[in-house]
Amino acid sequence: MNKNPLAPEIYYKRTRPQTPDVRGEYFRDQTKIIHSLPFRRLKHKTQVFFAPDNDHICTRIEHVLHVATIAAAICRGLNQSGNWNLDQDLAYAIGLGHDIGHAPFGHEGERALAACIAPKPFLHEVNSYRVVEHLANYGEGLNLTYAVKDGILCHCGEDFATNELRPARTPNDLDSIQSRRCLPTTYEGCIVRVSDKIAYLGRDIEDAVKAKLITKEDIPLIVQDEIGTSNGEIINTLTLDLIEHSKDKDYIGFSPEKADIIMQLRDFNYERIYNNTQMRQRKETIDKRVADLFDYFRNIFNKYGFNYASYVREGKQTAVSFANYMQSMERVYRQDPVQRDVIITDYIAGMTDSYALNVMEDVILPNSIKFFS
Repeated sequence: MNKNPLAPEIYYKRTRPQTPDVRGEYFRDQTKIIHSLPFRRLKHKTQVFFAPDNDHICTRIEHVLHVATIAAAICRGLNQSGNWNLDQDLAYAIGLGHDIGHAPFGHEGERALAACIAPKPFLHEVNSYRVVEHLANYGEGLNLTYAVKDGILCHCGEDFATNELRPARTPNDLDSIQSRRCLPTTYEGCIVRVSDKIAYLGRDIEDAVKAKLITKEDIPLIVQDEIGTSNGEIINTLTLDLIEHSKDKDYIGFSPEKADIIMQLRDFNYERIYNNTQMRQRKETIDKRVADLFDYFRNIFNKYGFNYASYVREGKQTAVSFANYMQSMERVYRQDPVQRDVIITDYIAGMTDSYALNVMEDVILPNSIKFFS
């Protein structure tokens, strides 16, 4: 029976010891994530289409729920084969938390933030780990288990080249990871990594149809015939294929036939959706506006530093809110001026799409002139 390579006490380990209770370690982590402020903000962070005015366009919170449920379903199906012993609660917890540190405006917001701090990278999965371990609860972190944090940090859902996923056989040093070259140390983490692909390929097509960027007839015929054209069809087909192909293996992967079609679907999405002319124009706007925001916060920090009361002189609510944020996070930043760009990155990355747009308006438009009678 397939099992994870490390000793159970490694997977259960928390940064701070915690007495076990009736919920179990991984279900407890689910509740920690769901009740956190960063998780709640995901409902106003978009997946692909920035700040939509349509309630039926996918948000980041919907995406993580899709990933969590797909991952738990795969665990259930593989366990029923008799060859696997997977923990559905672990997979679900990783799925819930895997994008908790995503920047506003999807991957374009991620790239825009990375450009502001280059050559230092900004990767949403690394930031998700930073959020759950160091930033949430005003700097206390969520104190999650190692297995959940490891799965969040190594979910790396954009990697389409690997179709045989096995967990790393030695523990990852989570604080040192700053790239996408790591593998999760659990099969559940590998399953979330694949579930991320399943969740967004079909949903992005549905949203693009609603936005009239494509029609269902534009989808390659082999994809229509072998995988489907709706999010539900695509999720069902790929989930069942993954279970069937992996049930007697020691790795997680799709059948070769489906893996090839997934690559064709991915190429179609990039060409017709992500690199669509309308999307590129929006990306250029976001790149410039995020850079403007970063410069604004750099300038006011250079003027006032950690003298919180002085930020009111700017005459903008944005400046005051930034000062309030720093003050609430003193346990993390400890009034160290060297942390300036880290503070600004954390602050912008935590914004929702809608809040970021409001801040941009406050920063870019001139203050209104007050007239007195």
